[in-house]
Amino acid sequence: MNASTQLSVAELSSAELVVEGRLVDASNATLFCELKLEDGATGVRKVVYKPIAGERPLWDFPDGNLAGREVAAYLVSNLGGFNLVPTTVMREGPFGPGAVQEWIHVDPELDVIAFAQSADPRLRVMALFDYIINNTDRKFGHVLITHEGILFGCDHGVSFHKEFKLRTVIWQFAGLEINADELALIERLLSRFEELELGLSPYINSEEIAALKVRLESLKKEPHFPFPNPNWPAIPWPPV
Repeated sequence: MNASTQLSVAELSSAELVVEGRLVDASNATLFCELKLEDGATGVRKVVYKPIAGERPLWDFPDGNLAGREVAAYLVSNLGGFNLVPTTVMREGPFGPGAVQEWIHVDPELDVIAFAQSADPRLRVMALFDYIINNTDRKFGHVLITHEGILFGCDHGVSFHKEFKLRTVIWQFAGLEINADELALIERLLSRFEELELGLSPYINSEEIAALKVRLESLKKEPHFPFPNPNWPAIPWPPV
C-alpha cells in the first residue's frame, strides 16, 4: 500500500461499496462512492468506482479495457516506488466489475495549473511515470495535491498503448537529464519486470507489456526526459 494513502488493497477489494453520485465531468461513467469498512461509521472512506459497463469505446485502445489500465497504472506506481497512483483494484460493484480507487482530498487553495507548470521536483517523477506508462491524458485536473503537499495522479485509463502517444501538460522537463534517484526507479522496475509482467497481464496485452519494457530500457540507455512525438498531439484536450 502507498504509505501516503489510508486504504489497503484488501479493504478496497472486499468492503461494501455504496454509490453516492456521479462525477458528471468525466467522459466515462465515474461514480463517487462510500466504502464501508468493518469498523462501522468510523470506517467509511470515499472512493471512485469506474464500471467497465460505463466505458465508451475508443478507436486507438481496441484491446483490454480502460478500468484495467487504471489498475495497471497503480501496479507500476506501487511496484516501482513512484507512489503516485492512489490504491486501485479491480472488483465487482453495483454496476458490474470495474476499477475502484481511493478518493484523494486535494488542497482547494492550490493553483494546480501554476503548480503543474512549475519546476517542482515532484513533477519530474510524475513526468517520468507518464512516459513509462505512455499516458495519453495527463490534464491539469489529473494532478492532485493534498493538504500535506503529497502529489498524486488520477485517470490513467488511456495509458500503455504500444505506440508512443504521450499527451501531457507537463513538458517543462523535456530533454533534461534524468537524475540518479529517478534512474533508480527505472532500474527497480526493470529488476522486477517478471513480477510486474505477471501483475499486468490480466489488464494489458503482451505487445503493450513489451513496449513498456522497451521504454524502460531506452530510458536507462539514454537517461533524458522525452520530447513530444511530432506526429501526435502533445497536450490532451481540454487540458484542464
